[in-house]
Amino acid sequence: MEKLHHHEILFPLFLLLQFSSLLLLSSSYTLPDKYFINCGSDSNATVAGRIFVGDTNSGSYSPPGQSSSLKATNASTDTSPLYQTARIFKDPSSYELNISENGMYVLRLHFQAFPSPVNLSDALFNVTTSNFLLLSNFRVPNSSNSPLIKEFLLTINVRKFKIHFTPSQETSLAFVNAMEVFLAPESFIPSNASHVTPAGSNGTYNGLLSHLVLYPVHRINVGGHTITPEEDTLWRSWIPDDAFLYYQGVAGNCASIEVVYYQAGGATNYTASDLVYRTSKYSSQDFYPITWRFAVSKNARHFVRVHFCDIISSSFNVLRFNLYIYSSFSRMVGLNELNGFYFAVPFYYDFVVDSDSSGFMNISIGPRENSWNKTAYLNGLEIMELMGWDAPMQSEQNKKRLFVIVGSVVGGVAVICILLAVVFFGLKRRKAKPVETLGSHLRLKVPFSEIWYATKKFNKKLVIGEGGFGKVYKGTLTNGTKVAVKRSEPGHDQGLQEFKREIEVLSKIRHRNLVSLIGYCDERSEMILVYEFMEKGTLRDHLYGDSEGSSSRSELSWEQRLQICIDSATGLDYLHTGSVGGTIHRDVKSTNILLDEDYIAKVADFGLSKSGYLDQTQGTTGVKGSFGYLDPEYFNCLLLTDKSDVYSFGVVLLEVLCARPALDIFLPREQVNLAEWGMSWQKKGQLEKIIDPFLVGKINTNSFRKFGEITEMCLKEHGVDRPSMDEVLYDLKFTLLLQQTAVHRKPYEDSTVVPSVELPLPVVQSLPSHSVPVEEEDQPTVMDGC
Repeated sequence: MEKLHHHEILFPLFLLLQFSSLLLLSSSYTLPDKYFINCGSDSNATVAGRIFVGDTNSGSYSPPGQSSSLKATNASTDTSPLYQTARIFKDPSSYELNISENGMYVLRLHFQAFPSPVNLSDALFNVTTSNFLLLSNFRVPNSSNSPLIKEFLLTINVRKFKIHFTPSQETSLAFVNAMEVFLAPESFIPSNASHVTPAGSNGTYNGLLSHLVLYPVHRINVGGHTITPEEDTLWRSWIPDDAFLYYQGVAGNCASIEVVYYQAGGATNYTASDLVYRTSKYSSQDFYPITWRFAVSKNARHFVRVHFCDIISSSFNVLRFNLYIYSSFSRMVGLNELNGFYFAVPFYYDFVVDSDSSGFMNISIGPRENSWNKTAYLNGLEIMELMGWDAPMQSEQNKKRLFVIVGSVVGGVAVICILLAVVFFGLKRRKAKPVETLGSHLRLKVPFSEIWYATKKFNKKLVIGEGGFGKVYKGTLTNGTKVAVKRSEPGHDQGLQEFKREIEVLSKIRHRNLVSLIGYCDERSEMILVYEFMEKGTLRDHLYGDSEGSSSRSELSWEQRLQICIDSATGLDYLHTGSVGGTIHRDVKSTNILLDEDYIAKVADFGLSKSGYLDQTQGTTGVKGSFGYLDPEYFNCLLLTDKSDVYSFGVVLLEVLCARPALDIFLPREQVNLAEWGMSWQKKGQLEKIIDPFLVGKINTNSFRKFGEITEMCLKEHGVDRPSMDEVLYDLKFTLLLQQTAVHRKPYEDSTVVPSVELPLPVVQSLPSHSVPVEEEDQPTVMDGC
């Protein structure tokens, strides 16, 4: 990619300021000289500028008791001295290190099963620290010629730090070749970060530095080569990104040999290697995003750091593009305040990201339409799993000693413990009021004890779904009412805004095509919502299930599908025009349309909804919704209107017709986005080529043509060109009538803009020909007192 050489426009004063800043940032942290340990060795080894001290002659610590040294046999001259010796443990033992300064530490453990009289590949063991289980039933394969390095970031606030090695079985052993334990730069990991779930943004996550260990899973140099520990300021390894790309053809590499200009408040030369910021991948092809897919632990929490440095621009601050995590969260990147009048200024964003049940995490970048330069770029990426609190493994002797101590004092402190527990939980209950603004909705409060009973103590067997807010349980209240119970994670303020918004919206409305809120619970730091139970689940379940790219397994007839669309449109129409103040849903999709036992459809999940009448000129501060369903006008220009819901509903109409996901990155490029793919066939007049095979030969030609027209109107690029939801509702009823009627009509008679069309639909007075008032039985009921 052609780019302007930055030094041609930067004058010497700027360079002087930048180098001064670089020196200042570099001097704020001094590379540590401890602890670097050459385990099982009596000599020191210098590796990548670090001196690994042999643990048999160290003056600052002693080799663990009940251990022995082991040397490799016939070691190659090319083998690092770190992997020619090891310390082995046949019984539980530990290293004890003196810690002089509290803070975030980097812990690296080096393993390689080298040839020796002891078969190290048979070792099976646990590694723990004072509070954390780092490795469980860990085994080092002997098939690899490369060492295995396990890295952890953790807070140490004790004077004596112990690393325990415990064989998992009586006949097994534990070993380690080398260790690194050193203080990381100040504020290397923040105390909080933006929290992202598969469903979208979820506020701020606090507590990254307490009771957690960060385990690096992926450290990626985007657009560049492998970076070795010798090339990194903190001796990290970075690997290229190519193996994680979905589509190689949409991404180009860019590299720069010029200086990286660090700025106060941004990245430092220890945040990542300079080499990370000097390479990037970029995309500018038809707004098509670049997507990387990373294997991660299922349903786990991860710390994600995304690195940026603009080495491709030819003008200052002209790039604006989007960063996506999964398909439901996006953030605009660009106009970095650190840049000033300089190019190549590194910066980064931190997130805490909850993974879903797929075992993969998708990260994407894509251009924005309102950017002068339609380019997106990424320089680096780190994904670290958050490992929770775990009690350390202890030897049987320690367990017995603990048992004796507890037994000897339990009688004397029992009463005190009970009193403390009563006071603690009493204070906790009084403090735990996550929703203080809901006092006017006390009539909807459900006691925790009732929910506990209804879900059989939140029995795992009753889980019927899971989303960004939490798990959903099937339950039965004491009066016999079946309910769906959505429970947030206890003890955290996750989804608080969504929780409050859901209550505020649903407490004021009742409609047969909107899922009813039965109550909520905010006791004991809980955030629980109780809904009417929808027997048949989500619309998506009946179209294509959970398997991405799977073939249709639906047996819904075309008439049933049209009626479901009519029900959903009726609910949305009431939401837009009949609810108090008017409401925009903002997350219309097939998983948020639920079906009862009679297949009556109801719109659900109002956590992202926006109340109040919005016009075409009103903007919003952030994009909410699900990727694949987002209105392009809202997505690119932040203009939110009720027509944004109409666009999303148009995508749902295509899902109903084609029985496939709105976004499927496993498909060929032109088929990934259902809205784009469907409209390309509609414009060619061949939409029938991509319909659900189950529907082939079962749709009336006139009904099908009308349905395609409705969908195309809903998916217009600009909201002003889309119909209102009541117009969509009328046309859908007309489409169902065309399917049911046996009368053969001429093509022009299928358009609702023809005044002569006479249909047995509700009488419309003083309204456009394509509008219909809400039927009397559909009239909303506003709850008393709201």
